[in-house]
Amino acid sequence: MVGAGMLGLPYAMAALGWGPGVAVLVLSWIITLYTLWQMVEMHEMIPGKRFDRYHELAQHAFGEKLGLYIVVPQQLIVEVGVDIVYMVTGGKSLQIFHDTVCSSCKKIKTSYFIMIFASVHFVLSHLPNFNSIAGVSLAAAVMSLSYSTMAWTASLHKGVQPDVQYGYRAKSIAGTVFNFFSALGNVAFAYGGPNVVLEIQATIPSTPDKPSKGLMWRGVVVAYIVVALCYFPVALIGYWIFGNSVEDNILISLEQPAWLIALANMFVVVHVIGSYQISSMLVFDMIETELVKKLHFKPTRTLRFITRNIYIAFTMFIAITFPFFGGLLSFFGGFAFAPTTYFLPCIMWLAIKKPRRFSLSWWTNWICIVIGVLLMVLAPIGGLRQIIIQAKTYRFYS
Repeated sequence: MVGAGMLGLPYAMAALGWGPGVAVLVLSWIITLYTLWQMVEMHEMIPGKRFDRYHELAQHAFGEKLGLYIVVPQQLIVEVGVDIVYMVTGGKSLQIFHDTVCSSCKKIKTSYFIMIFASVHFVLSHLPNFNSIAGVSLAAAVMSLSYSTMAWTASLHKGVQPDVQYGYRAKSIAGTVFNFFSALGNVAFAYGGPNVVLEIQATIPSTPDKPSKGLMWRGVVVAYIVVALCYFPVALIGYWIFGNSVEDNILISLEQPAWLIALANMFVVVHVIGSYQISSMLVFDMIETELVKKLHFKPTRTLRFITRNIYIAFTMFIAITFPFFGGLLSFFGGFAFAPTTYFLPCIMWLAIKKPRRFSLSWWTNWICIVIGVLLMVLAPIGGLRQIIIQAKTYRFYS
């Protein structure tokens, strides 16, 4: 749950302001916890049957064809978008580590660091399933807790900057509004949990006496407590210390002490290695299933080797071409994460459970749907504008 999107939360706070920023953070935490609970509950709502994939649940809710058309493209965009962002994050964190440890060394292009980060995945991507990356996932979890703690404690140690300002960064009303939209996407990206909850729950044994939802829900609650302990201090303390001058990655704003910044960035690298693998496993599963079932390829190691390497090369190329951390966060956060995280579970709940009209459950789901749709429409506009502005002054492949 705790993703690298957390590093962009202070930047999102700078665009939202204190009041709206805190409200958006808390509301997103509550809504995504609620939609996660719905997904966990719907996993085994039919006795003897488990919906192990997001699209399987959607097919049950909307029909065989419509369910696929609604969910599969969205899930693919989510996972591919996450992997592109993690490519950028991993490469830039490696670059910061190198520049911090060896400040007198010759500068190396960001593109090369993204390639170095990608090279790890050309090896790890050939692990067979979720269980085989359990060790990588554990390391990623420990790293995320470590660098989030480093981010806010180092900010506190640095102290409130003498020239700190909490007003909006943009000079025009239009700029302020677009930055606000972009920040909504940043927050949505950070809370992208329900996308893989069914796939993870599918790995938990289940019996009539001891259904998987009990253990899964306990895991979700623990995860969300950790999310709150990581996200809120980083977002609030980071903004309090740096104000509207904070970078789109809080670790870039922290220049001292050098050893701590270097260590934190290396922790980010280890974390996004694990996170990339979890996201890419779902993409590999979709691609290889389609190739074998629809196009009748033989499920060989050669097929796995070619398809997985092509996918990694693709995400690497896009990351090298558009290495804009903040813009990518907000664009994918709104365009892809808002539907699958904020309102699709609510629509499926209404379609399957059919709560009584105007009941508490009915109102709660419709409020989440309205918020999610607004997020999906507004956030990509702000994110795309941010990418265009950054691209104007950026030297491609530098």
